[in-house]
Amino acid sequence: MAAEVSTGSLGGDEASPVSLDQISDLFFEFLTAVTRASRKDQQDGRNLSTRLMAHLGSTPSDRPVVKVAYAPYDLPNVHLALERWFGADPARSYELIGLRGAQHHGDLTLGDILDAADRYDRFVIGAVDYAHLPVAPDTELACVSCGFYLGSEGDERFAVLLRGPQDEYGRNKVEVEVLARDKEFADRLLAELDTLVRAHNVFRGQVLSFEGSEFGHGLGPFRFHRRPDLTRDDIVLPAGLLERLERQVMGVARRREQLRAAGQHLRRGLLLYGPPGTGKTHTIRYLLSHLPQFTVVILAGTSISAIGPACALARMLQPALVVLEDCDLIAEARDYGGGDQPLLFQVLNEMDGLGDDADVAFLLTTNRADLLEPALVQRPGRVDLAVEIPLPDADGRARLLGLYGTGLGLGKDITDEVVTRTEGTTASFTKELVRRAVLIAAERESAGTEAEDVRAALDELLSDHDRLTRRLLGVREDGDGDGEGDEEGEGDWTALRA
Repeated sequence: MAAEVSTGSLGGDEASPVSLDQISDLFFEFLTAVTRASRKDQQDGRNLSTRLMAHLGSTPSDRPVVKVAYAPYDLPNVHLALERWFGADPARSYELIGLRGAQHHGDLTLGDILDAADRYDRFVIGAVDYAHLPVAPDTELACVSCGFYLGSEGDERFAVLLRGPQDEYGRNKVEVEVLARDKEFADRLLAELDTLVRAHNVFRGQVLSFEGSEFGHGLGPFRFHRRPDLTRDDIVLPAGLLERLERQVMGVARRREQLRAAGQHLRRGLLLYGPPGTGKTHTIRYLLSHLPQFTVVILAGTSISAIGPACALARMLQPALVVLEDCDLIAEARDYGGGDQPLLFQVLNEMDGLGDDADVAFLLTTNRADLLEPALVQRPGRVDLAVEIPLPDADGRARLLGLYGTGLGLGKDITDEVVTRTEGTTASFTKELVRRAVLIAAERESAGTEAEDVRAALDELLSDHDRLTRRLLGVREDGDGDGEGDEEGEGDWTALRA
């Protein structure tokens, strides 16, 4: 039974019992009232509803809200587009304020926020949230990730809420919500904003790769790379092969207007196949070097699952290149793969979904052309040209030795010996041979690399102890399979990273 206390009047009337629970409830109500009044006094200048009402000149909840969503990596584009929109007309201005009071507002709409702020004092004005995001290999931009733009255009008063991705709260998009007197005004603002997002997209002309993980803050899996700067002297291929590749990729880009006038499509697909380590990725880097105006999206390995966003980006930012490294990982024939390949169909659908006038090129590489789905290789409009990048012949191995060994002063005798002993090796093997020879010379504190250093390095690489190393460099030997595995320099874009 609850304890009771007696309370009496001054006139000496009989005391009436009051339980301790009742006293506790009364005391709690008293403290709550005092706290609410104190908090309201402190936050009068930070109350979101009060601030919006003062700016808009009416109750915020009485106005329509119009919103639009963008991909999570588009936060820099939306942030910059808002700044450009306000700066495009001298009659426009804004004050930027932040939002505090509810950490888990990721799933709330602007209407929900306004209702909670009005009823429960749940949201208050605070500091603006920013996210520092890369917009180029060496450049970051401080982007508003949660903030209210209290805007005006002449006599029009409105508010724009910009919110970026919030992984911890399951928010995987960029949202812009406009609170205005007329829906038509909000629609116009968002339409003009979208035009600016497309016209001034920070990804245009960049070299990007998807990292194959879930979208995180801001750009998510994007990584920016420096565009390579390779010349014809950096490429060692059989005679006439490079010219065919240039015509298919660069030639179409140069002659796009003539092709359009003749009713010919610009969309094209190029497949480079061959053993690991022969230089397929290196060849693609050369093509990228001579298409500086092209946006490049690189997908390698499991990140090919991002083919949908990659093609959407390429379509919006054309002219563009979509590079699919090791496409056999997802495009192998069903007879080999043991069933349907859903990702294969998505790749094919994305390639087919581009219009004939889309200036988008697909550059695919594979070590296992025999495993590719026949429809990918044979159907026109998917892959128009399939080119083998073979193991270098004797002349090619000599040229590779000269390319990677520039400045070593290797004579004809040692060059001929190396070429003879390295039959069946790859470009990656020659590159490692030169590096190891220089290292051996440095270890004996020599002023330069000599023929004996090259012989010692070659003996090491050809020894039984380095059998696995040779395989990792793409060298096939008796008893090897069909060239499965990764190759030095193939599918590796780290050399381009910021």
